Amino acid sequence: MSAIDHFWAVIPAGGAGTRLWPLSRSSAPKFLHDLRGEGRTLLQETLDRLAPLASDRVVVVTGQAHREAVLAQLPEVGPDSVIAEPSARDSMAAIGLAAALLERSDPDAVMGSFAADHVISDPELFAESVRRAVDVAREDWLVTLGIEPTFPSSAFGYVHVGDPLPALPGAAVVREFVEKPSVATAEGYLATGRYRWNAGMFVVRPTVLLDLLAQWHPDFAAALRAIAAEPQRLDELWPTLPKIALDHAVAEPAADAGRVAVVPSSFPWEDIGDFDALATLLEAGGVPVAVLGDAGAVVAQDSTGLVVPGSGRVVAVIGLEDVVVVDTPDALLVTTRARAQEVKQVVAALKESGRAELT
Repeated sequence: MSAIDHFWAVIPAGGAGTRLWPLSRSSAPKFLHDLRGEGRTLLQETLDRLAPLASDRVVVVTGQAHREAVLAQLPEVGPDSVIAEPSARDSMAAIGLAAALLERSDPDAVMGSFAADHVISDPELFAESVRRAVDVAREDWLVTLGIEPTFPSSAFGYVHVGDPLPALPGAAVVREFVEKPSVATAEGYLATGRYRWNAGMFVVRPTVLLDLLAQWHPDFAAALRAIAAEPQRLDELWPTLPKIALDHAVAEPAADAGRVAVVPSSFPWEDIGDFDALATLLEAGGVPVAVLGDAGAVVAQDSTGLVVPGSGRVVAVIGLEDVVVVDTPDALLVTTRARAQEVKQVVAALKESGRAELT
């Protein structure tokens, strides 16, 4: 697989993964974990997919607290290519800073932003979609990869696919981005065949992204370009940047203006947003109770669900359906797959009670 000329892979590695607590913590977010039991963390698997396409043109944007862990997990990526955010400002700031730096270093650059915590099990099909998206982005489109839905999910946003672009095979105009719908609405979307999951994967020329940002947030774009021109101003300017996602800052208004294209993609994609999603991923082995970690530490009888042993103790479950047990040295979670989304409320409660060290 040959690298793409002037293609830069940007990996935003942020977020705390609060719905995967106590496995994922603010000090060790989910992208630093091996959640598939394959010996590679989600971050490492992300690099594995992108390195053949970008060669050594990889930029990771992460929090200051995680920079050393990222460098330890990705020795192939030099320290100069791991950008540390002074504080979390959401995805527009992280991706925008990478764009501003690339705009100055490579005038012919096309960048692709791919989150560090996704699971993609067919890297070759993924690569085909990225190559197609790069071709479209070279024509000054903001391009998103639209994932073919496999079920009517209410956990994901959607891309409404519009008219094809005849001069750009495999691409279409984005009519609109849609926020997370109800299941009933999502069923209607799937029935039309005109909607794709929004996985937050964007391919674009850095100057196009920053010029689009400047249309709706001129001060934001100017600040990012100022940091790129004078990196010593990072600590001064970073706190002034808005906390806003790229989707809201640029993608949605740009779609309304007819500036966004979608490459419909069919590679398998998983966003492990909670323990129900993790159980779905791991239960492909056919066992009633999926285990992430030492299977010898789990005794399961007449039960289904997910167990994550991590304290050194044996975990035994008897007669429980769709149970989730996550055992760590300082915290134990017991819930059900149906209520996995509520785990983030535990994290919020711990912070409110002054026990943020556990989160």
